[in-house]
Amino acid sequence: MEIDRAALPARHELKYYINPAELEALKRRLLAVMRLDRHCAQGRPYNVRSLYFDDAFDSAYYDKVDGVMARDKYRLRIYNRSDAVIFLERKRKLGDLIQKSSLRITRRLAEQLISGDPRGLYRAEAPLLREMYAAMRTGAMRPAVLVEYDRLAFVHPAETTRITFDTRLRTGLSSHALFSPDVALVTPADRDVEILEVKFDAYFPSHIRALLTGITGERCAISKYVMCRRYQPL
Repeated sequence: MEIDRAALPARHELKYYINPAELEALKRRLLAVMRLDRHCAQGRPYNVRSLYFDDAFDSAYYDKVDGVMARDKYRLRIYNRSDAVIFLERKRKLGDLIQKSSLRITRRLAEQLISGDPRGLYRAEAPLLREMYAAMRTGAMRPAVLVEYDRLAFVHPAETTRITFDTRLRTGLSSHALFSPDVALVTPADRDVEILEVKFDAYFPSHIRALLTGITGERCAISKYVMCRRYQPL
């Protein structure tokens, strides 16, 4: 079933670099007010692995680097290195706003997309698959880079607020083996920081915002995709 949010108001997304010590301090604050995402079994982070796509001109990469306000990224995403749940996603950025369309697909279809074969997708009922077909046919969309990290997520019903700690960011270099447990991974970060993301609907609830007071996180237009392509020739 497709979850298409394109017709809904976009959500806000703010990103920060945060040092590990402050991350631990903030974690304790958040636990008093917010609950952990249900995927954080026994309070532990879960693993996120994505295979990002880009076109023949590396448009997703250069649009981000050049500061283009409206841009799209396509990716396949799995959790805990398992093929039990596979999503094809399109993330649309509009400045600090995001819209996301997500479609659960089979491993067979995922392997077809990874191989660069869009055959038959133009007949799909899901608009996201038809978009992917057009991008692969007209823009030579293909797998670009493997991105992996561990995520601890806090949620609150007010404004559907979600705060995540994305730690141990790493990349698979030139490998596109999304389902392989043996991919060699390296960190693209050149300093000891982790990534804090804050997402909410219309406004950031003040009682949750107050929990971030005193945290000296550096707000940045962070892109894990761009960071993980730093080792690749473009």
